[in-house]
Amino acid sequence: MIRVDHAGEYGAVRIYDGQLAVLGRGRGHTAIREMGEQEKRHLAVFEALVTARRVRPTVLQPLWHVAGFALGAATALLGERAAMACTVAVEEVIDEHYREQAERVGGSDPELARTILSFRDDELAHRRTALGHGAEDTPGYGLISAVVKTGSRLAIWLSTRI
Repeated sequence: MIRVDHAGEYGAVRIYDGQLAVLGRGRGHTAIREMGEQEKRHLAVFEALVTARRVRPTVLQPLWHVAGFALGAATALLGERAAMACTVAVEEVIDEHYREQAERVGGSDPELARTILSFRDDELAHRRTALGHGAEDTPGYGLISAVVKTGSRLAIWLSTRI
């Protein structure tokens, strides 16, 4: 559980890095930067948990390093709204993922469950922010959303196992 969440937060940081590299200081820069900073705080918590609980990080992290940045840059090349559409899609998958994890952990690890639910709230706030920046007005929104969601689910599946 910690391995996949660590990988996911790492990937999220890289997505925002890629978006910022392309968008620079455009209209959505502040929101993207702030969401990225929050993901960095999430990543720091999971890095500490990886160490404290002696969890092996996914061997796919080098892939997520490149893939996350590439996804962020590619969606940003389509425009700010497409970058925000990427955020909405990722956060919808993560909402479901964190909810399922919190239910699974239940009372066996209440501290981890609280952390996951707190981060889930942050991810839902990112989704609302992205929707407020016109994510759904992106030409091809449905296609972008479907592709990003499929990729996110695949990354979760792989990081859970490898």
